[in-house]
Amino acid sequence: MKMKSLLLLASLLMCTATDAQQKYHTQNIIYISIDGYRWKELFRGAEHALLVSKKYNSTDTTDNLKHYWSDDIKERRKLLMPFTWDVIEKHGQLYGNRDLDNNVNVRNKAWISYPGRAESLTGYADPAITTNSYPDNPNDNVLEFLNNQKGFKGKVVTFASWDVVGRIVNRNRNGMLVNIPFENLQGNNLSEAEKLANETQHYAPKIWGDDERLDANTYAIARSYIFAHHPRVVYLDLADTDDYGHDGKYDAYLQAIHNIDKMIGHLWQGLQQDDFYKNKTTFIIVPDHGRGDDHQWTSHGSSIPHANDTWLLVFGPDTPPLGEMKGPQQLYQDQFAKTLAAFLGFNFTSKQHPVGQEVTTVFMNPQQAQSTATSK
Repeated sequence: MKMKSLLLLASLLMCTATDAQQKYHTQNIIYISIDGYRWKELFRGAEHALLVSKKYNSTDTTDNLKHYWSDDIKERRKLLMPFTWDVIEKHGQLYGNRDLDNNVNVRNKAWISYPGRAESLTGYADPAITTNSYPDNPNDNVLEFLNNQKGFKGKVVTFASWDVVGRIVNRNRNGMLVNIPFENLQGNNLSEAEKLANETQHYAPKIWGDDERLDANTYAIARSYIFAHHPRVVYLDLADTDDYGHDGKYDAYLQAIHNIDKMIGHLWQGLQQDDFYKNKTTFIIVPDHGRGDDHQWTSHGSSIPHANDTWLLVFGPDTPPLGEMKGPQQLYQDQFAKTLAAFLGFNFTSKQHPVGQEVTTVFMNPQQAQSTATSK
């Protein structure tokens, strides 16, 4: 009798695990990090004072106004990110508009790139990680967790515009594919698109040195790999926004945002034409930190007010299309890792460190999600 009970318990546990993995339509994740993209431009569009400043623009400010300015805030933000605002309304949710008292923040105290990315991927704001020069991340992350699950081995990949991402993901420990600046995709049967992407990254100008490449090259390598090999989880890390921000080039910063919006749109549309991904893929898009206000927009870090202000965008087959989330709410960056895993039916935990709780509203029906957001 005892043996029968144990067998029944084992059977129930197996069914629970199977049910968890079949709970949602999502079978694939595209996780995109946009370095240092302020919530202000996302939700309000271009900032007029910066847009017309000769100090922060190398191009004719008249052209800037023509491309990015409207007195209507909703029209203005659509000029900057047309695909994003279209897809949010139809397929997703966007959190972090402080004008609506809807908040997303990092928990780490550094408010810079390594700690922000590490927090998002591990679900933990490690107080020891305070600089971008920190060595290999000792904390296990959601990517390697998924890579160890059945059906995901070798199907979790990273493409980054900044070489530090190799340390953040700790590819030396887990051996996953983490393609960083000026590394070529390897293999005997590369597609023509992969070969071309490998080649052209070496022709592009190294504006910020050997440790960073342009987002266009990172995107080309990632896209060519995706359609050739059909990975299940893709981490795409983009960095032009932060680099142009630090350079004080507002026009280039806006152009980088506009280009990223196009990349996301073309990737989404391409995946919707591929049976492996169509209606089975969720996009999660986040920054790693915020930026300052007014003349401090070029900077971030613990000494810069509001550099801890971030946001969260999710769209896909399991996310109620509520669009811009309204009403008082507080989310944190350490919640993203568990949320990513939950879409695929897994509960990401760690024996090394605590993990932030998932953002439950991205899975609920529209009435429940809106009620939860407005009642806090």
